[in-house]
Amino acid sequence: MDQQIKIVRAFQIKAGTGQHIEDSVTRESPFTIFLNDKELVTLLSTAEHLDELAVGFLKSEGFLKAKEDIKNISVDLNEGTAKIYAPKAVIAEQTFLKRYITTGCGKGTSFYHLTDAVCQPVEQGFKIKSDMIFELMLQAQRRSELFKMTGGVHSSALCNNEEILYFREDIGRHNTVDKLIGRCFLDGVDTADKLLLTTGRISSEILIKVAKTGVPLIASRSAPTDLAIKHAEELGVTIVAFVRNQRMNIYTYPERVIY
Repeated sequence: MDQQIKIVRAFQIKAGTGQHIEDSVTRESPFTIFLNDKELVTLLSTAEHLDELAVGFLKSEGFLKAKEDIKNISVDLNEGTAKIYAPKAVIAEQTFLKRYITTGCGKGTSFYHLTDAVCQPVEQGFKIKSDMIFELMLQAQRRSELFKMTGGVHSSALCNNEEILYFREDIGRHNTVDKLIGRCFLDGVDTADKLLLTTGRISSEILIKVAKTGVPLIASRSAPTDLAIKHAEELGVTIVAFVRNQRMNIYTYPERVIY
């Protein structure tokens, strides 16, 4: 936790009085990913689970196809780098470089057209009770220790119908999703019967990252965008948003949620 938090001085005004205090803030660090000795991208992130972030980013952006393609992963926390050696990696530089800077935190990049995303519609068999979505979201909130200390991070969780399997925090909502994708990729986890919870806005780039993993449902305490809803309709993903205070809005494929 020490690598993720910095203690700073601040002047606090509260109830009409002022005082100097010490406050905990989230560390924001540049993190550069090298693929086959070539610098690919620099993200701004929280210095935890960086191997997952690097692998998840490469997987979600289409550079890695199979776990066996990765021959070596080396993360240097002092330098803020990850070096991944994957001789069979797909180096689609022209496609990667033409992507738009997105609404994300840090240096976000994403496909704008689904023809670029190379996504297949997700499977349709998944169902979950609405009460369980509320319960899992509550459990995720309770796990968010870094947020409780700093108020400066997003979190995401990968769940089955009963429990949270993986939970990740980061200053960037994109990074939390990529960390989960990286963990699942490295562990060989089947995501076709899972749901993803997030605290951040469901934007088109987040939706596409989720759809490319085959996850059938994404739920957030926050709002979706219109383009995310459009892509979700095309890709067979259920969007559940505003999951709080015992209510939720389901924007696509509501038949997956039992109430």
